[in-house]
Amino acid sequence: MVPHPDDPEYGVAAAVAKWTSQGKHVRYALACRGEAGIPGMPPEECGPLREREQRESSAIVGVDDVEFWDFPDSQIFNTPELRAKIAETITELAPDVVVTLYSGPEWAPGAPNQRDHIEFSNAVAAAYDSLTDKPRWLFENGPGGTHAEVVDDFIDVAVASLAAHDVYLSVYKPDVPVLEQAHQQVDMTTLPPLPGFEGHRAVEFILKRQSDS
Repeated sequence: MVPHPDDPEYGVAAAVAKWTSQGKHVRYALACRGEAGIPGMPPEECGPLREREQRESSAIVGVDDVEFWDFPDSQIFNTPELRAKIAETITELAPDVVVTLYSGPEWAPGAPNQRDHIEFSNAVAAAYDSLTDKPRWLFENGPGGTHAEVVDDFIDVAVASLAAHDVYLSVYKPDVPVLEQAHQQVDMTTLPPLPGFEGHRAVEFILKRQSDS
């Protein structure tokens, strides 16, 4: 569960590719279609384009089940409406694990987290807490993880998945080739080696909730 298109690819795509290769079913739920994400492009053009890029990107890592909720891009807040939609989706799917984005203020010193990310992640935690029948685990993907997934064999597919956001990345950093941007981002989120995982590429996860229900 994430707020925007491309959010999975900026963090968990390598882990998702590994999970789907093992036969696990992964479903993506996104709060918006990213309609405000490309400067100079009108929302009615940007939203469908970014949805197409997200579906193409998701398919590369084996995710064909992608849902968009149409909350307003860049105006995502921890509201009762958002919490209700998250809780409804979790109840409908009854997953073993829910993964969302990092809710902390900074990814690293001087690298602030987006407000949409923080608000959405807090809404996910609140919705999880409201459920009678909770998934076994709720994780955030972010720094200082309590858990990690080794993804040595899934770096290239993660790069391809992020690079599928071709138009978005071309506008985001027009002077850097899309594939180079994708390599840089995947390297940043899977390197340097985590303690206990030396010699391996890994994706970090923070355990936020655990339930025996």
